[in-house]
Amino acid sequence: MISIRDLNKIYPTQDGQPIQALSNVNLDIERGEFVTVVGPSGCGKTTLLKILAGILDNSSGSVLVNGTALRGPSRQLGVVFQEPLLLPWRTVLENVMVPVEIQRLDRTKSRKTAEQLLDLVGLDGFAEKYPKELSGGMQQRVGIARALVHDPDFLLMDEPFGALDAMTRDQMNLELLEIWAAKKKTILLITHSIAEAVFLADRVIVMSARPGRISETIDVDLPRPRTLQMINSDEFGAYVSRVREHFLADGAHP
Repeated sequence: MISIRDLNKIYPTQDGQPIQALSNVNLDIERGEFVTVVGPSGCGKTTLLKILAGILDNSSGSVLVNGTALRGPSRQLGVVFQEPLLLPWRTVLENVMVPVEIQRLDRTKSRKTAEQLLDLVGLDGFAEKYPKELSGGMQQRVGIARALVHDPDFLLMDEPFGALDAMTRDQMNLELLEIWAAKKKTILLITHSIAEAVFLADRVIVMSARPGRISETIDVDLPRPRTLQMINSDEFGAYVSRVREHFLADGAHP
């Protein structure tokens, strides 16, 4: 579904010394896969996501979505950011409907979809509430519903649960897997948590320190549906250790 070839990103700077964020990234993502990306801070994870979202131009290389070159934001893509970025003057339902207005989709049909998504993410009964009335986890659920309302093929998620407490984060991971199974979307999720990366993924993409390269792609052969009890298993621990070895080798910290 997604094909990335020889992707590079170089940022210009005021002092004339350019910064290379990504170097020769090559990656294929199959339809229906759940892929996570982990790496040290500053390695270009978010840069990669922004390029895939069409928000940022790459310096060289190519990105194909369903065989077509990516040229800016695409309706085939939905994005969940680190912060939910909800409009405080709009209700939960009105926030979910923002992509519908921007893309000029059918409001009646999309409203029904939005209501179904709110039910799916556990916010049934909160459609007329305002963001200030919701917890952080609930606000992020609104962000997920908003990213799915226009029925994209591919969901991009940039550290969506990083600001949540550990218990809420665990619950959100379980709910995300349920949404993924129900909606059958392709997901790429950026995270700083090795355990989260392993718990969610079919494949974990491990990136090096800047300039970001793919150090290793790890297939996670753990049964689905995933449960929190798996985190305590030897198999899970082995995957976590394998990822962590990359950061211990070069002194970086995820």
